[in-house]
Order: sequence, then structure tokens, then C-alpha cells
Amino acid sequence: MTRSLAPRFLLSGALSLLGNSVAGVALPLVLLATTGDALAAGTLALICAVPQMLIGIAGGAALDRFNRRDISILSDLVSAVSVALIPVVDMVWGLNFGWFIVLGLMGAVGDIPGMTARDALLPAVVERDGRDLQRFMGLSQSLDSLTTIVGPALAALFIGAVGGVPSLWFTATLSMLAALVTCTLPHSVGAEGLRDAAHSEGRGAVASAFHALRTGVRVLFRTDGILTASTLLSFGIVMVMGSFQGLVLPVHFTENGHPELLGYVLSAMSFGLLASSLGYAAVAPKLSRRAWYVLSLVGMAAGVAVLGTLPDFPFMLAGAVLLGVSAGPASALLGFFMFDRIPEESRGSALGTQNSLMLVAAPVAVFATSAVVSVFGEGVAALALVGCWIAVSLWAAATKSMRTLDEEKPAPATAPESTGSASTQPQPGDTSC
Repeated sequence: MTRSLAPRFLLSGALSLLGNSVAGVALPLVLLATTGDALAAGTLALICAVPQMLIGIAGGAALDRFNRRDISILSDLVSAVSVALIPVVDMVWGLNFGWFIVLGLMGAVGDIPGMTARDALLPAVVERDGRDLQRFMGLSQSLDSLTTIVGPALAALFIGAVGGVPSLWFTATLSMLAALVTCTLPHSVGAEGLRDAAHSEGRGAVASAFHALRTGVRVLFRTDGILTASTLLSFGIVMVMGSFQGLVLPVHFTENGHPELLGYVLSAMSFGLLASSLGYAAVAPKLSRRAWYVLSLVGMAAGVAVLGTLPDFPFMLAGAVLLGVSAGPASALLGFFMFDRIPEESRGSALGTQNSLMLVAAPVAVFATSAVVSVFGEGVAALALVGCWIAVSLWAAATKSMRTLDEEKPAPATAPESTGSASTQPQPGDTSC
């Protein structure tokens, strides 16, 4: 009897995410400690944005042509090396802004294709094991939430004990372990759903990347209204939450002399997300998808409003828990829609395009926030982010596509590979947003 793939797949993802959770807390604090300038953090994100997007698009193209398991392994190894070089450089030459750019771009080579490769592998693992996709998404979401509870808390302990830079050795080790666990998955599972090589024959790397971008944009924005709205809402979440987590809160805690508290706030948020993910999986049929969606948006807006006031630490923890609890149903729904509605043969291109576009949107938001922080302070920037999130929530609740979440999924339109002719593209779905 064939051994189940799901436990090894989930373990690999958990190890990688745990390392990223530690790095997500440590790196902004290390950068602020090195440069002493909030605008530098935003500038770094903006400088890396375009190369990261190109890497993500090229990675998406590769994932529809080459074995996704192998790309995941290679990506984790590159990530491990790029993170391990930060403490090495600090010991030998000393970190500066230029080193952050170089190592940040190197890390992007590993992180972005690796994240997309793992996403693209998930449906194949589910199908190979004969599991239900929606239930597996709930399990995966719960494990991710548990991991992101432990990660920031571990980061806080390491930063308090040994400092921000040495804590990155833990991240590098976890990425290496993730690659080793992925090696135990059969090679064949990474080849499921790949395009016929004939479709890509004679196409160079640049042409393949452009084709992947065009395919990804078509799938995400022209084939399904719910998929389009889910993608746009994900952009809003990444931009607002990324600015809070990557800039406003690190600046706030650093200026107050307690940078380690950032990890506990992020762990509280993840704890709330875990609790609500488990609760949603248990009682989801009690309410309609639309009801869960609206309740989630309202609760998230309330949680962001609490965080945006930058209150005393106990109230900030409460706001983080409220935000996490409220985000669970929306997170599960958005994840399900992405995997359920993207065609298998275009999954690498679509997910690669989505991740790449998010990698541009997030740095732009962080840079704009850093400019506001530098001129007006983190308090004004936090309130501005609250206003942005309220606007995103109102749009997400009112958009036409998301009013019909409980209707049956329509029969999928054929989505042949684009050859540059308009006739090969599917008819646009309902994209009224």
C-alpha cells in the first residue's frame, strides 16, 4: 500500500513556514537596527519589487513546464543559503543597506518560486491521496496558523536571548529541513498536470515568462468573477496587513524599546486564526458562505481599527486576537476559491502571476507607509491604514461577484493555451467588482 503523501507535504510546508515566520519578525527589526531609518525599509522593499516580480513570473512559467517537486526542493535550498549568509556577512564584513538588497534578491529567487511550487503541488497531493480538497484546505490552514503562532513567539524568544541576526540561523536550518522532507515525496507527483512539452517547444525563457504572465492574468481576471474578486481582496489584505506587520508595528515597538513584543502580537493574531479556522471547519454548514464572508470582513475591520490606534500592549494583543479570529473564515474561503477555480494546466502560471503581482503591490504599500511614518510618525500611518482597510472591506462586501457565493459553480469554460490569437482566449466571466 502506498504511503500517504499528505503528512510529508504538510510537514515540509510547516517547516518552511516556521522559518519564514521567524524571519518575518527578525528581518524588519534587523534592518531598522542597522539603518535606523523607517524609510530605508520601504525603499528596500521597492527596489526589490520589480526583480521579485520577474522572478515570480519566470517561476510560474517553470512550474507549468518542469517538475514542481524539484523546484520546491531547489527553492528551499536557495532560501536556506540566502538567510544563512546574513549572519555570515554580519560577522565578516558588517551588514549595510547594500547587503540587504543583494541578499534580499537572492532570497527572492528561493522564496517566491518555492511558495508557488508548494501551492501548485497541493492539488496533486490531495488527488493522489484521495482526499477532499475543501477539508484538506481547512487542515492545511489550521496547521499554517499553528505554525505562525509558534514562529513569532520563537522569534521573540531568540531575539531576546541572542539578538536578531543570530536568530536567522534557525530560519536557515528550517528551510534546509523542508527541502529534505520534500525529497521524500515521489518524483512523479511533481509532474502531474504539467503542460505537454509540445506547447512550449521552441519557446525561450523570456517568451515563456511572458506567456505565463499573459495566461495567469487571463485566468485570474477574465475567467471567473469570484476568482477575480478573491484575487483583488487578497491584494488588499497583503498591502494593508503587510504594512502593519512589516513596518508600522516594528517601528512602534522599536521606538518603545521592546522589539521582542512584535513576535507576541503576531503570535496572538495567528492563535486567533487557528481557533477560527478549526471552528469554521466544524460549524461551516451552519451559515451560508456569504454570511461567513460578511461576518469575517466586519470582524477584521474591527480588529484592524484596534491595532490602528496603537494601544497599550494588552489591548494590542486583544486586537490581534480579534483580527485573527475574524480572518479565519475569509482565509479559508479565498483559499478554496483559488484552488477550486484555477484550471490544473494553468495553475503554475496563475499562482506565479498572483504571487508576483502581490510582491509588487506589497512593497509599494510598504514604501508609501514608510514615507508617511518618516514625515508624520507611525500613529498617523496606522490610522491611514485603518482607513484603507475600511474602504477595502466596503468594496469586498458590496462587489457583485461576491454576492453569489452560495450558488453552484458554473461549468468551467474551456481555457486552451493562448497562442496570441484572441479566439483562443475564454470568454470573460462576471468581473463586476
